[in-house]
Amino acid sequence: MNDQTDRPEPKFRIRARHTDSTLTVYQAYHPGIGRPAARAGRFPATWKRERMTWVKPSFLWMMYRCGWGTKENQETVLAVEITREGFLWALRHACLSHYVPGLHADQAAWKDQLRTAPARVQWDPERDLRLTPLPHRSLQLGLAGEAAARYADEWIVGIEDVTPLAREIHGLVRAGELARAGELLPEERPYPLDDDALAHLLPGGSE
Repeated sequence: MNDQTDRPEPKFRIRARHTDSTLTVYQAYHPGIGRPAARAGRFPATWKRERMTWVKPSFLWMMYRCGWGTKENQETVLAVEITREGFLWALRHACLSHYVPGLHADQAAWKDQLRTAPARVQWDPERDLRLTPLPHRSLQLGLAGEAAARYADEWIVGIEDVTPLAREIHGLVRAGELARAGELLPEERPYPLDDDALAHLLPGGSE
């Protein structure tokens, strides 16, 4: 099933559920925001676009972050389908969330870029079904200002409430039925990108 068994997973690579025109990211919200968003296919007026919002292509990293939808104000898990064009725009306008010598001229230059960039990227350890960290990293994308507005108003194709799926998979994991749980996971494949789209966001290269 996995053709990568004889090769190590690259440390930095975007893996996501995607089609020819869209990519799915995950977020978790209070039901007062999450449920209306899923019903309408867009965020309600109570969604604060002036705050940075973080999206995650990894379902299991989202489960780690929201505790399978059990953490306060993260009880509703959303799968947000966005355009590939929007995702690429965000990456091209993003700044890495931490300073890396070699990528940035100096700390002052990085701080200036971080202050003005409408998006930021950080790489966190990917998780397995037990939410144990793995050696390779999963991308998180923070959107603020123009990027948050574009996300809410232009990039979203659809929003699905996947809280029931999260709970079903969590129940199987707790019962020790990892094979069945794994079969229910969204299919996340390596996401194709030109090298220049990520070059400024890779702390130590792509491998």
